[in-house]
Amino acid sequence: MLALRLPPDIETRLDELARRTGRSKSFYARQAIIEHLDDLEDIYLAEKRLDELREGESDSVPLAELVECHGMEN
Repeated sequence: MLALRLPPDIETRLDELARRTGRSKSFYARQAIIEHLDDLEDIYLAEKRLDELREGESDSVPLAELVECHGMEN
């Protein structure tokens, strides 16, 4: 179970969408989360990786080495 507090303008838009389509607000909230969760996870992991690089906790790998390692030449 998840409870969300949305800004009034977003709540109004969601209400209107649900009314016009005959779907529930929960349906659209669930769809939005499903659609964007991968992106949010990618952003979090990229920020974490950047912090680790800046703090010297991790090394970088040259692009040429990755290309060669994974057989992606040309």
